[in-house]
Amino acid sequence: MDLGLRGKVALVAAASRGLGRAIALELAKEGTNLILCARGADDLESARQSIATSTGVEVHAIAADVADFAQLQRLAAEAMMRFGQIDILVTNAGGPPAGVFETHSWDAWARAVDLTLRSAVELTRAVLPGMRARKWGRIINVTSIAAKQPVDNLILSNSIRAAVTGFARTLANEVATDGVTVNNILPGYTRTERVEQLAESTAKKEGLTPRDIVARFEKEIPMRRLGEPEEFAALATFLASARASYITGQSIAVDGGWIKSLM
Repeated sequence: MDLGLRGKVALVAAASRGLGRAIALELAKEGTNLILCARGADDLESARQSIATSTGVEVHAIAADVADFAQLQRLAAEAMMRFGQIDILVTNAGGPPAGVFETHSWDAWARAVDLTLRSAVELTRAVLPGMRARKWGRIINVTSIAAKQPVDNLILSNSIRAAVTGFARTLANEVATDGVTVNNILPGYTRTERVEQLAESTAKKEGLTPRDIVARFEKEIPMRRLGEPEEFAALATFLASARASYITGQSIAVDGGWIKSLM
């Protein structure tokens, strides 16, 4: 299937590892040129070299912390200078720290807002005018199953991912006639460092081992296994494609059946 992505330009956040890197690689396989961003310059450059070498597309890396507004502005400006346009935006961040309500001060809430909500809003603000002018664009927010079904010990993520969902669903209506789609993808328990960190945090709290917690996750999933990053990336790439032109305003889980709701 030709996804119509050859020659498009995608900006993928948190792309040095995990879900972001998997999405970037799948887009590159379809011929999409890339701007990758992440905080760690060394890991980011490693990802850039690997993807460019294996796919032959143009890949540019910009080290930036998406929780920092000044760095977001620099990222957007450098991306536009490099390619002149952004056709596909994938917002993504590592996620706020785990913990129950009493463990988080307001400063922690504010940092979580900057990381998870403001990063999505400001990156969208930077690329949306060009998408609307060209009458084509794809905005994909990587959120979490926590946006549909709260996860224990993740009050920050549960709360702020829901805000991203509301932002995206409303924006989707505002830009639909301009050929711009806006969708959220909700990863379930996937084999990434984020899930490893969550397992370690929960294990420490409960006096168990991380493997005990992962086994609990797997027991909750109808497929009885963690997802793989490339399984998640396959959906992201389709939503970015020309074939997905009539899909917008959706929040789609890739969770092995974990979410129990009907919708």
